[in-house]
Amino acid sequence: MEVKKNPKAKLENYSGLFLQLGLALSLLIVYVSIQHRVYERSVSDLAGLIIEEQIVEDIPITERIEQIKPPPPPPPAPEVIEVVTDEAEVEETMLESTEIDQDDKVEVVDIDQVEEVVEEEVVLDDVPFAIIEDAPIFPGCKGNKAALKKCLQEKIMGHVGKNFDTNLTNELGLEAGKKRVIVLFSIDRNGNISKVQARGPHARLEKEAIRVVNSLPKMIPAKQRGIPVGVKYTLPITLEVRI
Repeated sequence: MEVKKNPKAKLENYSGLFLQLGLALSLLIVYVSIQHRVYERSVSDLAGLIIEEQIVEDIPITERIEQIKPPPPPPPAPEVIEVVTDEAEVEETMLESTEIDQDDKVEVVDIDQVEEVVEEEVVLDDVPFAIIEDAPIFPGCKGNKAALKKCLQEKIMGHVGKNFDTNLTNELGLEAGKKRVIVLFSIDRNGNISKVQARGPHARLEKEAIRVVNSLPKMIPAKQRGIPVGVKYTLPITLEVRI
């Protein structure tokens, strides 16, 4: 077989040079490819775009100056001034004095001729005990308004409990249990007991309740706005019937 390589050729001596040339050529290709840029342009998008230059106008600042009108000139004075004489006479009105002089006569009026006016006394209706300003004062009670009111209630209940005839409950033949008698009365503007009424399970119990309430002592009357008034009072009396 015939050898194609020239025996005289020594290629190993140029291998380094070929390597350097290959590297240089590769670097050149890479650099050119990096520097080369491709821009995509769309003609259809740019066709409708209209660029207008905005013109900015400088508007001068104007100042509003109000014109002050001068005042109107005064009316011209009359050329001739006429003096008018007031010929009408003015009557002076004399004011009479109301003071009495020593020489004046004073008319004396007889006392019998003077009519006495009697003012009608205003009588107020009875005020409920719950809203009275100053409650009636039971004999022996002392203290402020609240204490006097409480003392009055306790004294009335004690008087009724002491004087009521409880034996009636057994004599009337009532059924066993608690019985109640309601007593309505007034303490008038003079402090006396009046207008006594009773309502209960039996007429004799009502009569006994009226008797006991009428036996209450006279009190100092109540006052409303500083005026003596009557007071309405409700007294429940509870009785127990035992068989």
